[in-house]
Amino acid sequence: MKVVIFSASGFERNHLEAANAGRHELRWLPAGLDAQTALLAKDCDAACLFVNDDAKAEVLEILAQNGVRYLALRSAGFNHVDLEAAQRLKLRVANVPEYSPYAVAEHAVALMLALNRKLIRANRRVEDLNFLLDGLVGFDMNGKTAGIVGTGKIGAVLARILHGFGCRLLAYDLTENPDLARFDLTYTDLDTLFRNADIISLHVPLNPQTRYMINAENIAKMKRGVMLINTSRGGLVNTKEVVQALKSGQIGSLGLDVYEEEQALFFEDHSNDILQDDTIARLLTFPNVLITAHQAFLTDTALKNIADTTFANLTCFEYNQPCGHELFAR
Repeated sequence: MKVVIFSASGFERNHLEAANAGRHELRWLPAGLDAQTALLAKDCDAACLFVNDDAKAEVLEILAQNGVRYLALRSAGFNHVDLEAAQRLKLRVANVPEYSPYAVAEHAVALMLALNRKLIRANRRVEDLNFLLDGLVGFDMNGKTAGIVGTGKIGAVLARILHGFGCRLLAYDLTENPDLARFDLTYTDLDTLFRNADIISLHVPLNPQTRYMINAENIAKMKRGVMLINTSRGGLVNTKEVVQALKSGQIGSLGLDVYEEEQALFFEDHSNDILQDDTIARLLTFPNVLITAHQAFLTDTALKNIADTTFANLTCFEYNQPCGHELFAR
């Protein structure tokens, strides 16, 4: 098959080439998928998409008109794909539901520790030969209450890690995981979690029910000075309302690996550009905010698993076999 790989980055190319093993003809496109770049998929059988590619109905129609029959997602999330349009256009779609829950959970903890112990500020001081400790006081993770919103594979790994720190664990999920009881985790409703957690970490998919679950109303329920971590999807957080909570001190620290408007920013070098996004510009002024550019997944293990699963999905497509990772029944 001919496969066009949108949003192709240098950090993943070796893994993708190894997983392909010369089987398919690959067309590498650094550009993301949108209505303009979709035309570059002409004569390809499959399009391989990354997390911020734009696969709305208009774009999928262009892909289908140019011969694409399959969509292989290099991500677990699929909120960027119009699945109803894909089904109507008879496009088969498969994702990578699990690549490394450890990678994302560990990154969430890295954000927590860096914010708590003010590691970025401390490092900058030392680089300036300033060895004062004023303003660098953190807190013991042991004994703090951590609220985990979403206890799928990533949330479950996070629970195990935070239990090791000695945290008291509260969790919310529509489906409870009984195996987590061994980590002294207590399931509760969202309001109770928001009111009692010192640290809140988000691990739910983005859908109409979860969009802007972190908003002014829910932030007001939280402990003053709460730490908020989001390594899931940017749209879970109303960023403008979070900015106001940072200004008032209601949110004490914020760690983001995702951002609701990241599609126009992340995975590209804007170091020579004038930043047009006033909201993220404001976030970058806070000393108690740490932002990474959607890199929580970025470990060698995760990249290998993503590549292997992506090309396994393509093999299923090629031989018209059932694929366990397809997002809707044919």
